[in-house]
Amino acid sequence: MARRAETIELAVLGLLHEGPMHGYELRKRLNLMLGWGRVLSYGSLYPTLKKMLRGALIEESTASTPTSRRPKIVYQVTEAGTREFERLMSEVGPTAWEDDNFDIRFAFFSSTDMEIRLRVLEGRRTRLQERLDRVQRELAMTQQEVDRYAGELQRHGVESVQREVNWLSDLIRAERDDSSRPAPSSPPAAPSAAPSAAAPETS
Repeated sequence: MARRAETIELAVLGLLHEGPMHGYELRKRLNLMLGWGRVLSYGSLYPTLKKMLRGALIEESTASTPTSRRPKIVYQVTEAGTREFERLMSEVGPTAWEDDNFDIRFAFFSSTDMEIRLRVLEGRRTRLQERLDRVQRELAMTQQEVDRYAGELQRHGVESVQREVNWLSDLIRAERDDSSRPAPSSPPAAPSAAPSAAAPETS
């Protein structure tokens, strides 16, 4: 539960960097980021927001809307929240490529430099490759012991992980290609216009 709260905290900080949002909008955006299988309830979101308010990572204000009689609470990131977001996005380690945390980190990859992106992508690929090898070994050992549908489910899991491994390999290759590509040189300055000749004097 604590790890999920940390993931939500990172996502909230990232979203509020785009601009102030109220709770409904935050929840809607978070659900889009987390995916259909991990719907976020207000019971999970608001305790995290209160904790972030106590930690001065975010602050709240009220804003009136034409469609509501009651003013809505709007959240925005503070300077301390910006520093915390930058710190979290610069961390590289096992938690950075776990399932939930990786998705959030990837959504805000534009806030990190290429070196960090590469390390997180490579860590995620290694983690998934280890998982894939283990599942394939288990599948080979149990293939004769499971029925058709259990076997199909196992194969589906293997294919899903393999697709993500291939996707990560493509991303890593693209990052490395971008890093090795020379920066575009500045075009030569246009020659300045020659001064016009003075008109001859007339007598």
